[in-house]
Amino acid sequence: MPRLQAVINGEQGGISKSVNWNGGGFKFYELAPTLIITDKYGNPAISDKYSPQMLVAAIAKLNGYAYAPDVDIFWKQGSSQAGSYIYVTTQYLTAVQLDEIACDLPDYERLLICIPAFDVRLGNHYDNIDVRKIPQYVLSKCEYGVDNYNLNINPPKLDEEE
Repeated sequence: MPRLQAVINGEQGGISKSVNWNGGGFKFYELAPTLIITDKYGNPAISDKYSPQMLVAAIAKLNGYAYAPDVDIFWKQGSSQAGSYIYVTTQYLTAVQLDEIACDLPDYERLLICIPAFDVRLGNHYDNIDVRKIPQYVLSKCEYGVDNYNLNINPPKLDEEE
């Protein structure tokens, strides 16, 4: 980054002088650490480097919901269409908890619950509540246990005329 900044600021050494480089720009990004780690039992788990809000916002976006937590109803963490909500949690979902949520959810509203683990019988217990594991396609896009992402960038080879 210091070399790029010097070139942008007009430094005329090396190739900059040979090709008469007169400036430009670049963007520098710092990538976040891995979202998914392997826990002590060998199972995929969400890294403790992420806050619950970061996880909810990411899962909501990947499922087509806008992250917009309701100040009064904890399980309304985002919405997509009128009356369609998402709830993301890393805690195990019990039948009692699901029943409590269902009592507060009107029949005309829908709720998607994304969670790492739950009793499979809960998956279709209510017509307007869809309980799913945190989507596998999210987990499959994560590299496990990586704290940095080394980019393998190979510049194109140019012939003498180029």
